[in-house]
Amino acid sequence: MDAKEKFAGYLKDKDLRQSQPRDIVVDVFLRTERHVTTQELFQLVQKKNPRIGYATVSRTLKLLTEAGLCRTVDFADGAQRFEHEYGHEHHDHLICTRCGAFVEIYSRKLEIIQDELVRQHGYEQISHKLQIFGICPKCLKKHKS
Repeated sequence: MDAKEKFAGYLKDKDLRQSQPRDIVVDVFLRTERHVTTQELFQLVQKKNPRIGYATVSRTLKLLTEAGLCRTVDFADGAQRFEHEYGHEHHDHLICTRCGAFVEIYSRKLEIIQDELVRQHGYEQISHKLQIFGICPKCLKKHKS
């Protein structure tokens, strides 16, 4: 099942209407392989259809999150971002507290350690996010200069 089918199924299960504006927001989000804020996605959607409002974009992102198609990411800069989740390999983030740069971490070893910790403490894992905050090499170099 692709992401659009999963979203359509979610809307049907919740007795929600599938509308053209909502479909456009979903299409734009699914084609965007970045971590986007609601405002950034709204600007991209506006290029496709300027009649779609901010509220539609915001509500659709909420539905995409509830449907398991995207997840929120907080880089501690005051902006909530959204990234693809469905059909994408799980990853974590290294985040620079100075410039906001980030690195996506794909580590099987790290996933195994996290799974062991969950089992060790008797939890049933629903999801997890690991975000490591620090200073990136570029900012460290600037600071030393």
